[in-house]
Amino acid sequence: MLLLEAIILSVIAASTPLLLAASGELVVERSGVLNLGVEGMMIMGAACGFAGAYMSGSTLVGALCGILAGAAMAAIFGILTLGLAVNQVATGLALTILGVGLSGLIGAGFVGTKIVPAPQLYLPYLTDIPFIGRIVFGEDAFVYFSVALIIAIWLFLYRSRPGLVLRAVGDNHASAHALGYPVLRIRMLAVLFGGACAGLGGAFLPLAYTPFFIPGMTAGRGWIALALVVFASWRPGRVVMGAYLFGAVTILQLHAQAMSLSIPSQLMSSLPYLATVVVLIAISRGRGIAGSAAPASLGLVFVPDR
Repeated sequence: MLLLEAIILSVIAASTPLLLAASGELVVERSGVLNLGVEGMMIMGAACGFAGAYMSGSTLVGALCGILAGAAMAAIFGILTLGLAVNQVATGLALTILGVGLSGLIGAGFVGTKIVPAPQLYLPYLTDIPFIGRIVFGEDAFVYFSVALIIAIWLFLYRSRPGLVLRAVGDNHASAHALGYPVLRIRMLAVLFGGACAGLGGAFLPLAYTPFFIPGMTAGRGWIALALVVFASWRPGRVVMGAYLFGAVTILQLHAQAMSLSIPSQLMSSLPYLATVVVLIAISRGRGIAGSAAPASLGLVFVPDR
């Protein structure tokens, strides 16, 4: 029972950065914009989040620094793609390269240092309940916020007028513009929101997952988050299931290595990425189902309506 509890806790921790980043990217892509710079925004959030927490001694300050870093990177993307009509794919890839390099520069002075990780919730009696107590009532604030965030996104997209407008912009920006909606502004706000979520997802890694910073510590999680949005068919509920599925695959390879199975460690470490490729192949074969919710203008170079 204790082993199962430990595994579930590990899965939740591994899934949280994916859920945060994928939630933001879901909103971005629902607006009809494709931002491939999630990895760069996440690693910038990790570097700036750790730097802020280390210098201030506050996890909250670190999280805010991560959010601001991700939003700043997203602002660069938005200005280039929405303001100057630069190709979205090329800009997103450049943003990832910029983020990886810049984060290494920012975090160079913090490599080898440690901080106190984010505190975990403790409710008398409730957290002490065998098995379920620690899982439900003993997580850190990032975990609870990620769950609240995806619920809020679902309510926004499907139970509010602004969410309907955002989906309309993603489905047909020309028609939305003809109806008088500010397409550029809506998409820019969506891009900034996605960047903030990616930055927070990156900040989770050094602030709660591991109490230190190393260059490249996101280890491709931004790319997995991008694949996760497609895997989820652009639906919030499926994003949750997908995030925890990919988190489980990540933890599976760690426990398999700990059990000394006669499987090369390099192969086990590649499992999350192999799972991503397999999922994308499966989706491409069933595109009629998975692509039904995709914004019509997604992936196209957007020419602003002036």
